[in-house]
Amino acid sequence: MNYSSGKKPYLVVMLIQAIYAGMFLLSKVAFNEGMNNFVFIFYRQAIATVFLAPLAFYLEWKTAPQLSLVTFIKIFMLSLFGITLSLDVYGIALVYTSATLAAATTNCLPAITFFLALLFGMETLKLRSSSGVAKLVGIVVCLGGAATLAFYKGPQFRLWAHHHLHQAYQSHVSSGKTWIKGCFLMLSSNTFWAIWIVLQGKVMKCYPSKLLLTTLQCFLSSIQSLLIAIPFARDPSEWKLGLNIRLISVAYCGIVVTGFTYYLQTWVIEKRGPVFLAMSTPLALIITMFFSALVLHEVITLGSILGGLLLVLGLYSVLWGKRREEKLLPDSFSNSMSSGIQKEPSELKEMGTPKSYNIPSPLLPV
Repeated sequence: MNYSSGKKPYLVVMLIQAIYAGMFLLSKVAFNEGMNNFVFIFYRQAIATVFLAPLAFYLEWKTAPQLSLVTFIKIFMLSLFGITLSLDVYGIALVYTSATLAAATTNCLPAITFFLALLFGMETLKLRSSSGVAKLVGIVVCLGGAATLAFYKGPQFRLWAHHHLHQAYQSHVSSGKTWIKGCFLMLSSNTFWAIWIVLQGKVMKCYPSKLLLTTLQCFLSSIQSLLIAIPFARDPSEWKLGLNIRLISVAYCGIVVTGFTYYLQTWVIEKRGPVFLAMSTPLALIITMFFSALVLHEVITLGSILGGLLLVLGLYSVLWGKRREEKLLPDSFSNSMSSGIQKEPSELKEMGTPKSYNIPSPLLPV
């Protein structure tokens, strides 16, 4: 491997996280400008569907398996809880909080995903092993980080000291109770998102055409989002998109985030694995925090810094435990073979392919 090819994955993950930082910032700007968050989600999913559909039909239509009614219902429910509700709750939370908080809470996604996989019996937690302790510590630290973000603000740090800019920010800042509500809504959004990640693997066994599955989920989510948005946006003016930040935001999220980033993440996972991709997630927090203070004139608090740091530490603790567990399994398998221990074929298969899930970076729902 030459130097240029070796650094390509690092450059790509930096680009991916910069794209997600742009998503957090543009979404917040659109909401600050008065765009209805439910309408935003509908347009975003509709644009993503229009963008992905031609590619999906061209690349996978001929090889796609038949879609049964049972599988369609599974995909519909997965779209409803994992995408539509996740995005709608995320939109409300972003209105109540900040782009920095949205980027920070993304770091707790692997911990939430692992916890749900544990409840569903897809993961095990061995507290006598260092990997099990690391994953448990990671979950606890993530909870501590979330609590710090919600309940503690502390001293404020401003990149801009001008009084009129601070007043402009204060017009969008949330009160204490609203901020706490927004924090819990953001965590709820990540929980819905984690459910999508855990159950996505099971659905893909029934319908393995990835691009068609993604397109179908975006299409179903756009219909679901439309039905949810109609009661909350009865004024026709709320549905208008002009050549302004509203159109830029939904187009960016629908095409760049859902379409372009999907390809980039698939490439990185293929080259370096899902853990490498997930470890780059804190970059989005750093970029978002800097530009939200620089462009949106948001005030950075000590609580947001400490909470974000705890979430990042929790993320790396879970990833380290998962990585170590994956490294130990092949070693235990080779040791058992070399020692002459006789095992049934089913037992060997279980050792070779343990229950696991890919620890993701924010893929399609966000």
